[in-house]
Amino acid sequence: MKTADHIEVLRHDGRLLADAAEGAGLAAEVPSCPGWRVRELVRHQGTVHRWATRYVAEGRRRPEAIEAEVPDDDPSLLPWFREGHGLLVAALEAAPADLECWHFLNAPSPLAFWARRQAHETAVHRVDAELAAGRDPSPIAPAFAADGIDELLAGFHGRPRSRVRSESPRTLRVRTTDTGAGRDDWLARLSADPLFVERAVPGEADCTVSGRAEDLYLSFWNRGAYEKLQVTGDASVLDLWQRTAAIE
Repeated sequence: MKTADHIEVLRHDGRLLADAAEGAGLAAEVPSCPGWRVRELVRHQGTVHRWATRYVAEGRRRPEAIEAEVPDDDPSLLPWFREGHGLLVAALEAAPADLECWHFLNAPSPLAFWARRQAHETAVHRVDAELAAGRDPSPIAPAFAADGIDELLAGFHGRPRSRVRSESPRTLRVRTTDTGAGRDDWLARLSADPLFVERAVPGEADCTVSGRAEDLYLSFWNRGAYEKLQVTGDASVLDLWQRTAAIE
């Protein structure tokens, strides 16, 4: 996906998040985030948006704490969120292609990283807000869902901090069924080392999980039901994934 596409998803899903949060009410529980109410969700996402904006707008070169000044009163919270979301979208749209700033996953450029990361961060939490409002999640385009699966597998879980480990080597294949034959197919190699992921490679896997890109996206980001997916081979590999793959 292009950076402009990610920015457009960020724009759209940030608005949906705010609308769903308003509809749910700030005191509503967030079923997909145990212990959180909607106000915590809005505070978190609004803080992350402002944190990301500082890197993009100011070209900051070092990692900084994820923090921002958050309103103490509920009536100010959603306007604060909407303002911060708008500032992030504007910063990404105005940033030069050769932007230099800190980022934490491999990407074609820092600008591409921040647009992609904030699009998926916001999309996942938009789903949280919709679930809190008692709604079915708004549709996720297959291409965007596949992109988010790739970021999760090859990006987050390729880092040393990922807890996905196996004492003996195992393989997990993740395959979409609605984005073109063979195009979105990942082979994840589990071992005592960080996950190693290859795309569209032939061969058998210990366990294969396949389904619509949207269903895979929601399940692997812990917002959907794995029961919607087709699982073949050794299901214990998927069980290991489910136990260890939460992003911290």
